[in-house]
Amino acid sequence: MMNFTDFDISDNILKAIDDMGFKKATPIQKMAIPLALDFRDVTAQAQTGSGKTLAFSIPILEKIFIPDKSPQAIILCPTRELCVQVAGEIVKLSKYIKKLKVLAVYGGQPIGKQTRVLKKRVHIIVGTPGRVIDHIERGNLDLIGIESVVLDEADEMLDMGFREDIETILKNVPLQRQTLLFSATIPSEIKKIAKDYQKNPKFIKIENKTENIPKITQYSFKTNHKYKFDDLCKLFDAYSIKSALIFCNTKKGVDFVFKNLKSRQYSCEALHGDMTQKTRDKVMNKFRNGNVSFLVATDVASRGLDISNLDFIINYDVPQNTDGYIHRIGRTARAGNIGYAFTLVAPHDSHSFDTIKKESKMKIYQKNIPTESEIEEIKNKIIMDKVKNSVKNDDLEEYLKIIKKSSSQNLSSEEIAACLLKMVREN
Repeated sequence: MMNFTDFDISDNILKAIDDMGFKKATPIQKMAIPLALDFRDVTAQAQTGSGKTLAFSIPILEKIFIPDKSPQAIILCPTRELCVQVAGEIVKLSKYIKKLKVLAVYGGQPIGKQTRVLKKRVHIIVGTPGRVIDHIERGNLDLIGIESVVLDEADEMLDMGFREDIETILKNVPLQRQTLLFSATIPSEIKKIAKDYQKNPKFIKIENKTENIPKITQYSFKTNHKYKFDDLCKLFDAYSIKSALIFCNTKKGVDFVFKNLKSRQYSCEALHGDMTQKTRDKVMNKFRNGNVSFLVATDVASRGLDISNLDFIINYDVPQNTDGYIHRIGRTARAGNIGYAFTLVAPHDSHSFDTIKKESKMKIYQKNIPTESEIEEIKNKIIMDKVKNSVKNDDLEEYLKIIKKSSSQNLSSEEIAACLLKMVREN
């Protein structure tokens, strides 16, 4: 593994990276950053959670000329949520770069506010294609000084019907530019965009999808439609689930699960595409801040959302395809944490789920809905999994000294550990 210090990166960016807690470069960062720093065009196939935001943001920041206050880089994203997330990461990375300005532009926010900031001049634009086009047509945004263009989650933008907007934007930026394209999949439409708008791009692919989600324990549970909701609640108890993001395929499904959780006094909210952007933002903030424990959502919430310390993802409905499954479960195990992804599989979903397992090549363990005695065993295992992860990744030297000092002939280390486990279980 490479450290970020192995790259040709400025000290002020390295300091910000260190503040963010990153030490080792991910595979996509290791491959893409040197190429992008060398001003090469790149087409990269990488899943959500692979670290691609830093892979394109670091080279962009290295090239920004602060005295020139016109836009020098533009990053296109499929959703408002991803725009906000990417802009936030760039702000963190540029913490020690004085006077650098970043702006996220997207629908659902008053255009006047964005216009006022644009007139004050910014260096980097992060936006959804539709809103970027809107600003161009209003004369608010001139792309003549753009040196770098990023298409983030390009396949999702095409699925959402943004192809024409993307091509319009690419035709409005200078020919002498760098174009970086990141996509979870590379269908023929993506290949055509690469051919038409990139210059001899270097293709990068992270071969094993599971490399991007190494710390997610994945289980499937056989159920049936009649007892599905009851089985969901049993999983809450069995795995001591205090907070989770629960995915349903339809708005109707979200409403059903939400109403039934409410009736059982669970702290929860619902999120789906029929809600206004303002309402969605309010719901997401409540969940992020821990003001509600469970969020029941359609796939509107599966992309571009950075929710820290989210341990559990539950697929109440089997996703419609493999990419959908990967994007959903990628919401957990962020920033080196461990996570769990559970999927309830009814008989009519078996074929679809078998396809997901085959295509993803992931280890998804089949489990039965646990009995009462099994619930106790599972709760202990979850704690011990966290203990093993901490032993592997955390600095425990000071705590080991305390345990060694406390151990004696009358009180062994095993007895201390057993007592601590009991205290955790009973807390």
